[in-house]
Amino acid sequence: MRDDEKFEIIRALDLLPHITGASWAMLWFRMNGVKNPTKEEFREKTVEYFSSIEPLMKLFENKKEFEDINHYMQNRFEDEKKLIINGENSEVEKRHQRYLDYG
Repeated sequence: MRDDEKFEIIRALDLLPHITGASWAMLWFRMNGVKNPTKEEFREKTVEYFSSIEPLMKLFENKKEFEDINHYMQNRFEDEKKLIINGENSEVEKRHQRYLDYG
C-alpha cells in the first residue's frame, strides 16, 4: 500500500489520540472534580475515550478491497494505545501537564 493511499488515516490517527482521547479525558476529570489525576489515570482515561472511535475502524471490515488499509488501521490503532499507556505520546503528555497547571 502506498503512503498516499493511507494519508488521511495516518493524519487522523496522529490527531485523534489527543483530540478525542485527551480532550474528553480532561473534560471527564474536570466535571468529576478531579484536580490532580496521576499520569497513569490520565493515560487510562485517554485510552478509554480514544477507544470510542473503534467502530469507525471497523466500517470497511468486510470489504476485500479494504483489507490492506484495515490491517494498517488496526495495527496503528493498537500502537497508538500502547504509546499513550507508556507515556510516549507527547501530545497526550502535554495535555496532562496543561490540565494540572490550569485545570
